Amino acid sequence: MQAELCERSEVDYSDLKAFFINCTLKRSPEVSNTQGLMDISMEIMRRNGVSVDCIRAVDHEIATGVWPDMSEHGWEADEWPAIFERVMAADILVLGMSIWLGEKSSVATQIVERLYGNSHLLNDAGQYAYYGRVGGCLVTGNEDGVKHCAMNTLYSLQHLGYTIPPQADSGWIGEAGPGPSYLDEGSGGPENDFTNRNTTFAAWNMLHLARILKDAGGIPAHGNQRTAWDAGCRFDFPNPEYR
Repeated sequence: MQAELCERSEVDYSDLKAFFINCTLKRSPEVSNTQGLMDISMEIMRRNGVSVDCIRAVDHEIATGVWPDMSEHGWEADEWPAIFERVMAADILVLGMSIWLGEKSSVATQIVERLYGNSHLLNDAGQYAYYGRVGGCLVTGNEDGVKHCAMNTLYSLQHLGYTIPPQADSGWIGEAGPGPSYLDEGSGGPENDFTNRNTTFAAWNMLHLARILKDAGGIPAHGNQRTAWDAGCRFDFPNPEYR
């Protein structure tokens, strides 16, 4: 059925690129429940010709800090500059994360901080560099926190310049207290219709918006250019002192 629906799509997404960053605390090859949910979204995009890239952040030596390259600020090594190149090559960025104590993982926070460290960069139109790109997130865990983590992450991405489509998040949580995780036998996670529907909708909404933005050449460059503001242009901002 899914393949048939993809074949019916009249829109070509084959020139789009998506980058998924799994912010699990588990290093490869340990099973990541977050990856299980991310795989659904990634497969939908692949079936529509999208070039999909994916990493586990903890498998890389990513330094802590908010400079573009922390090896220039006291750290012996920092793989973030190379990862950032993959971020900028993508039309869609999806952060996957687990929930700990009701909050997104510490790794997810670190990735947002590193994204923030590059947010001063500008594109050729003088806008902040993340303009014209689409963001989303996927969350897994036990007890509670899916909507809280999504709210926090999606706010951060839009603040940095990403465009967030409708329903750009999805998640799964188990029952309160210790219990099976998403991929554990008997969890019901992979069969959960609510999660599967939201994950599918999120994937397609990210595709649709990325297509719209790419065809439009990004966000219109007027009223949002840092270079023009610094040069004195105020884009109709009412200045009571101006006569």
